[in-house]
Amino acid sequence: MLYKFKSRAAPDLIMLEPHGRQILQIIGKTPGTSGIITAAQIPGAMAALEAAVAADEALAADAQEAADDDDGAERPDTVRLRQRAAPFLEMLRRSVAEEHDVVWGS
Repeated sequence: MLYKFKSRAAPDLIMLEPHGRQILQIIGKTPGTSGIITAAQIPGAMAALEAAVAADEALAADAQEAADDDDGAERPDTVRLRQRAAPFLEMLRRSVAEEHDVVWGS
């Protein structure tokens, strides 16, 4: 399944189901086949997502330090929440600036 996020203020954004579900859970929405983030809800959604990104970055830094201390081997590159959330945050920024809702469907 895919999540397709739409706003009149930004291009459509398509995410794989696990990533879209994660984003929706972070911002306090129930993942499902369709839904809406109203323009009034967007600032809170952005704050929640930015806080989750900061927490994920701190966790990654701690894990990297522990890995460096253990054996000095480099860890493989991984896609962090920051990269996955960036396009969605941009959609939210544009939508709140133009006072448009964000909707999703599958």
